[in-house]
Amino acid sequence: MPHRTAGRDAALLCYLGTRMQNEVTIEQKYLGKKGLVIFLAALTAFPALSTDLYLPALPGMTEYFNVPEYQTNLTLILFFIVYAVSMLVWGPLSDRYGRKAVLLVGLSCYTVAGVLCAVADDVFQLMVFRVLQALGSGAAVATATAIVKDVYHGRRREVILAVIQTMTVLSPAVAPVIGALILRFTSWRGAFVAQAILGVLVVVGSALYTETVGEKLTGNPLASLRRLGVVAKDRAFLSLILIFSLLGMAMMAFVSGSSYIYQEGFGVSSEAYSLFFAIFAVSAAAGAQLYVWLSRRWARDRIITWCFVLTAIGGLLVLLLGGRGPWAFILTYLPAPIAFSCSRPPAAHLMLSQHEGDSGSVAGIMSASHMAVSSIGMIVISLGLWDRVKLLGSLILGLSVLTLVLWSIIGLPLSRAQART
Repeated sequence: MPHRTAGRDAALLCYLGTRMQNEVTIEQKYLGKKGLVIFLAALTAFPALSTDLYLPALPGMTEYFNVPEYQTNLTLILFFIVYAVSMLVWGPLSDRYGRKAVLLVGLSCYTVAGVLCAVADDVFQLMVFRVLQALGSGAAVATATAIVKDVYHGRRREVILAVIQTMTVLSPAVAPVIGALILRFTSWRGAFVAQAILGVLVVVGSALYTETVGEKLTGNPLASLRRLGVVAKDRAFLSLILIFSLLGMAMMAFVSGSSYIYQEGFGVSSEAYSLFFAIFAVSAAAGAQLYVWLSRRWARDRIITWCFVLTAIGGLLVLLLGGRGPWAFILTYLPAPIAFSCSRPPAAHLMLSQHEGDSGSVAGIMSASHMAVSSIGMIVISLGLWDRVKLLGSLILGLSVLTLVLWSIIGLPLSRAQART
């Protein structure tokens, strides 16, 4: 099934690359039109690969460093927090200095930090080097989102966002499997060596990328950063960010806590856990493709509404039945990532459309807010205050209901007003 999904993704990429030739305003001399889409997908998947690759090693790292579980989890939590904050800086700077310069600097920093993580002597050194990794990684997603806004418009932007989302969520299906294989032949340090190699490859891609910023901002760097304040005054934009970020808490709680749920709670091996995680990732990829299909038949507002309803149903199923075993857990959980992933492309398009200027600042605030709110879920699940499965089900259910209420009261009127303009 994953092979079929990957095949459909490749076919869809080729189709889009052919159909969108008139929409790419800056010719990509080295990457080409299809290569640009693949490059954007790689940039967006970068943070996921930076965490999911070593998820199978988390329990073993806790034992190796002889520290409490929450300290090992801090290597994840700190990464996401710093990564979120860094996007607030990289986004505006890419408006001032260009996307390419920001990518080269940020991803070079990430690559060097990956090597340092691989040679860390204790968990506190690892935390510091993961912070450096996060600083560099923030350049990838903020800049990728800004490039999408530079190049694509209207419904085509939604379709491109869906394709990127599909490729992005497929990366977690592969990363834990690779991480588990690395653990069979080496230690947890091998996962960070793999991340450093990945960094080198994306730096090369950045060098081949042709700048898409038509007119760069002038003035000093602080003036560029002040554009964040201008964007942040857009109440409609901020309201939509809040609505669409809430469910990220539940998704990141799963990412952070899944290895402990499966390996410690259900007693499965790291290899078996990686396969269960792959099922989660493939289902999320299917959700993004589902949006492409539904968008030809349903209005955007209707799709988003039903996604929130389906996510709430998934949370209820996890709460009631998820603790009965590893298969019961993943099967009851599946509606949540499918629906969440299906809602992301129209949500991103709706947020990007609220503020047509300052692409870097808009992208930075969007990505940073989502990751900052999502990190709360990682913290909650790592505290171990309650059974992890029941806690995850409660988070999904509660946040889905809250999101549905806010969407009905605030988001839906904004979406309809935007559609009329």
